[in-house]
Amino acid sequence: MQAKGQSAEIMVAEARKAFWTMVGFLALIWAVQVVNWISGYALSYQYGVRGWTPSTLPGIATSPFLHWSWEHIEANSGPLFVFGFLSAYRGVVRFLGVTGLIILVSGLGEWLTAGSTSVAVGASGVVFGYFGYVLVRGAFDRHLIDIVVGVVMALCFAYQITGGLLPQEGVAWQGHVFGFLGGLLGGWLFRNRAHAAAAPASRAGAAKPSSPEDSRAALLKELDDLGL
Repeated sequence: MQAKGQSAEIMVAEARKAFWTMVGFLALIWAVQVVNWISGYALSYQYGVRGWTPSTLPGIATSPFLHWSWEHIEANSGPLFVFGFLSAYRGVVRFLGVTGLIILVSGLGEWLTAGSTSVAVGASGVVFGYFGYVLVRGAFDRHLIDIVVGVVMALCFAYQITGGLLPQEGVAWQGHVFGFLGGLLGGWLFRNRAHAAAAPASRAGAAKPSSPEDSRAALLKELDDLGL
């Protein structure tokens, strides 16, 4: 019981860090938005991504923090917080690695596929990346609760996400697509290898096939780890 209690405390601590990490992320992009708005969105033009323009390659790292309008940042803030928190609550250090990968894949993919007549900025590519990561993390980590979370998010946001992945005039959909792919890749690269390796070993040492009672016990263990 003591070990279980410690596990629940660790989960709560990580969730708390995930919450404040996303609060800080949102505070940062809103602070940048104020400066950007005052400058007449000069920052977006200067630090955004323009397809096949080498001078804008550094914009891959800066464009997710910039937006074109208040409506633009408002539309991204809610999904960014929700999917970002769900991506981070299993560990903030791991989350930061996933975020860097998503930003790189989304920005580079956009640079390679978008036209050179427009400048792309915004956190939507990161949002789609977090969504993709949440979808597959549970399967790669073999965490039942995370699988359920991924299924629920897929059912709740399938229509909106699918629409954002389709080509649209005036929308940097390439960043959405590559951000989503970056999230899927992040789920694989940053999977919990220790947990995944333990599962085959436990199956190999099992004396009998799993039963419904075993499945229920696994679910109860996941819930207990979360402190529920």
